[in-house]
Amino acid sequence: MACCNFSLYSYPPSKVAPIILLAAFLFSTIHHIYLNIHYKSWKITGTLPWGGLIFIAGFAVREASVSDTHNLPLFIASTVLLLVAPPVYALTNYIVLGRTLYYVPYLSPIHPGRVISTFLGLDAVIGVLTGNGGARVANADATPSDIKAGKGMLRASILLQVISFFLFVVLEYVFHRRCTQAGILAPKPNPGANKNAQKLRRILSLMYISSVIISSQHIFRVVDVWQGYTGYLEQHEWPLYVFDGAFMFANTVMLNIWHPMRYLPNDNKIYLGKDGVTERWGPGWVDKRPFLITFVDPFDLGGLFMKRDKEKFWDREEEHPVVGGQQTDGDRKEAADAV
Repeated sequence: MACCNFSLYSYPPSKVAPIILLAAFLFSTIHHIYLNIHYKSWKITGTLPWGGLIFIAGFAVREASVSDTHNLPLFIASTVLLLVAPPVYALTNYIVLGRTLYYVPYLSPIHPGRVISTFLGLDAVIGVLTGNGGARVANADATPSDIKAGKGMLRASILLQVISFFLFVVLEYVFHRRCTQAGILAPKPNPGANKNAQKLRRILSLMYISSVIISSQHIFRVVDVWQGYTGYLEQHEWPLYVFDGAFMFANTVMLNIWHPMRYLPNDNKIYLGKDGVTERWGPGWVDKRPFLITFVDPFDLGGLFMKRDKEKFWDREEEHPVVGGQQTDGDRKEAADAV
């Protein structure tokens, strides 16, 4: 009978909370699928329903696990799913910031395409560490040294997540500061000319709020792994539902309400002119360096050292057609002078 009372949980797990969160993420994910179809933005925000589906699977498996508390495979599966889901939302932020840098290329501190490739590369390393570490810890035949190595990999992966996301926030801040200094975000005298600046302010605000939410979850996971099984976070259930549940649900619902593609063009060849008002069709920012070089040196420090000139198509914006027949301030002045 003793084996029947055995539980992998150090607390009486809730059977209701996983169902509530499963339903909540299901609702948000269905809406994200609709929004991706509506905005035709699968390449940019397709990670939002993807992350939601992982959370749905994670809480579904957890519900099965809390109903069978001595089932090790279910316990491990739910833990891993809830561990890998938040980084998918972080990936959304990387892609959206990259698209924002394409929109204001002349103020970007890094080639926009390298935001995705660099941080996605780091996420790949994190995934390898998480997968290998989890497999070593979960292996019933593992030796104590294997388990210790697995825990080390998990700690390294979570720490790398935090470092990666910290670098992302720094990149976002540098770009925001440049926009402020250039006056791109400043209110315009003509109320109708504020539309694009308002959109840019909104997308940056969304990225900051999402970054704070995801960073809080990352910090929770770091503390959890470092405390170990006997720590406070593993001995109590509420932190998991607050940080992995409520915080991540707040993040996805925020992006349901203020979807990034309400504020960004779908085509990365559309950019905002230096007047902060006019959208133009440009050739797009193409990095002609080999892909491996762009991955190793995303900031093109080698080009800076060698004084290699970059193609700055935005300096020839008068050559680029205006999107949707917008009028620039110069166009309006010429029209007024003609009258």
